[in-house]
Amino acid sequence: MSVFIRQLTGIRFVAAFWVLAYHLQGPFNVLGLLSIPILADVMRVGRLGVDLFFALSGFILTHTYLTRMGGSIHIKETLKFWWLRLARIYPVHLVMLIIAGLAVFAQAQVRGESVDRDWWNPIDFIKNLLLIQEWGPDPQRGWNFVAWSLSMEWLAYLIFPILVLILWRLHKHVPTFALVVAWFVVLAPLMGYGLGTSDPYYTNNWGSTYRILSEFTAGAITYLIVVRLADKGPRVERVAMWLSALLPLAVVAGSVFLARLPAAQPPANAMNPDAEPLPPYFHLTLVPLLIAWIGTLALSQGGVARALSTRALVLGGFVSYSLYMTHLVWFGLWRAGMDVAGVDGGPLYAASVVGLVAGAFVIAWLMWKIVEEPAREWMRRLVGTRPVPTEEAGEAIVEATAKSAPAKDAPIEPVAVPDDNPR
Repeated sequence: MSVFIRQLTGIRFVAAFWVLAYHLQGPFNVLGLLSIPILADVMRVGRLGVDLFFALSGFILTHTYLTRMGGSIHIKETLKFWWLRLARIYPVHLVMLIIAGLAVFAQAQVRGESVDRDWWNPIDFIKNLLLIQEWGPDPQRGWNFVAWSLSMEWLAYLIFPILVLILWRLHKHVPTFALVVAWFVVLAPLMGYGLGTSDPYYTNNWGSTYRILSEFTAGAITYLIVVRLADKGPRVERVAMWLSALLPLAVVAGSVFLARLPAAQPPANAMNPDAEPLPPYFHLTLVPLLIAWIGTLALSQGGVARALSTRALVLGGFVSYSLYMTHLVWFGLWRAGMDVAGVDGGPLYAASVVGLVAGAFVIAWLMWKIVEEPAREWMRRLVGTRPVPTEEAGEAIVEATAKSAPAKDAPIEPVAVPDDNPR
């Protein structure tokens, strides 16, 4: 049996670090790191780390809840599902929402300015509090900016009890070839939208909704395909292992290509030391490669999958959510400090950037240990669920649960065998 949780936890760190690097292109540019062509091109599309998160979420939730929720709708199970998802994302979100507001206020006081932000108002605060700030055709991002993706995740969680009914029937009644066709069909609207050139960030005209619905669903269908292929023998695993190495290279090649394609360059592509360069148009066309990468990693145990399963990367995967949620506010405070100190280059600036990156990881680890995990465990206990979910447990827990009988809240553990008989 092949347990894929470890390498997919490692992916979470890759996605979070990619987003972190994307947001730090300004300081990296001051240090001259963006003069390294391929590195600069890959960082420029680092916002795709969020798309990787969306697809991974669909994959893991289908793995965890397909059997438990897919047969029919049960109100109690649905409410419990929503509560457990809130336990996963809301405590850190709430803390960072408050910290982000305080940070903006503090920066304005230090600089002797008023808080002049479009989103600095009670209505936008309430939207963020309810996780609906990104809903709609032209959302207004504010407060902790990165929380826009939580708003989209929450939308996916709300519709998942309906989606899983469809996934269950696809799992039971549709041949593998039809699942592959469904995978392409689900991603077709995203590809059509991603070929537009109205907004390089792809947030206008329901862009964020296109991203979450298509990517989350494609990630879920990827799981169904993986289950079908997992018992096909070592040949499938060998092919998956090679593809798990080639697909990231294809993403890198696509990033380089888009960076040099004239038609992909936004009109205002100038960079200043405080901001990242605009991403190229069409970068959403790389998303299918990332989603396929998830599937190949789930089907393989060696190569890249083994590298992503190391203790360090698994730990990085555990703190990835806190890293994603805290890094931009930390960056804003660091930037304000640099402005006040008048440091904009030289050895002192370089040392401060090292401290910036190191501090981001320290803050993320502290948030994970002090807020994320204790709050999640408390919220899970309130509904009588084991405090640590099996699908996100560390090496010791994975090994322990592999030796014991599956509990009520355990996911479908053996991915190598199609789950035709729920256990």
